[in-house]
Amino acid sequence: MEAVIAVVALLFVLFLALGAYATVKVVGAAKRGVDRTLTTARRTVEDHTLRAKSFAQPGPAGEIAQLRLTLRTSMRATQDALRAGVAEDASLKESLGLFQRLSAHGAELDGELKRLESEPDRAALAERLPSLRERTERITASADSLRWAARDRARRFADDDLDTLSAQIDVEAGALRHWTTPEPAPASTWPEAPAAESPAGQQAWPGTADSPTAEQPARPAITPPGPRPTYPWQKKPRPESTT
Repeated sequence: MEAVIAVVALLFVLFLALGAYATVKVVGAAKRGVDRTLTTARRTVEDHTLRAKSFAQPGPAGEIAQLRLTLRTSMRATQDALRAGVAEDASLKESLGLFQRLSAHGAELDGELKRLESEPDRAALAERLPSLRERTERITASADSLRWAARDRARRFADDDLDTLSAQIDVEAGALRHWTTPEPAPASTWPEAPAAESPAGQQAWPGTADSPTAEQPARPAITPPGPRPTYPWQKKPRPESTT
């Protein structure tokens, strides 16, 4: 009985721990979602405010607002492009690291521009505008270069994959329509020579007679025997007696 109570108590503690862990995870995810929503809303409001200032305030103040808006737009677009691309292409991690270093310079410049928005000395602000404009252009040019390079790389991979896929589809389509492939033509054969059935079918060479027996005399089938030679070691034949 005590063992059953211990097991039930252990299960109860485990369920409580799992419930607390799930609650913490849900609360954390909700908090992150709220923070992300607030950050996006605050960023949107600030961008609209800068856009309004760039049109409504002429002179250095309006140009400062325009520089901030250009800087923030370029940096945000590059950050989104690299973070989206690094999930599919691991080689963009180095590019993302370079962008983080560039973001430090961009954040420093944005903070300086933000402080200069409330600068009452317009003459001093006008003197610093050329250097501020040059720094903004350098940072945005580097960010744009990284962003377009990442996009060109992704498009190149997509084009290569599409070319490979198109070639494979063409091969498969040809295999499915195999009956439309023309059959190879049969090899050409030489005509057979005519059978030698008659003397006319025999080949005649120029300058020769049709029949080999027309000009040459016929040879006897058996050559007659000639006189036998006599040798000194042979006996002379005896003459036959007449008696």
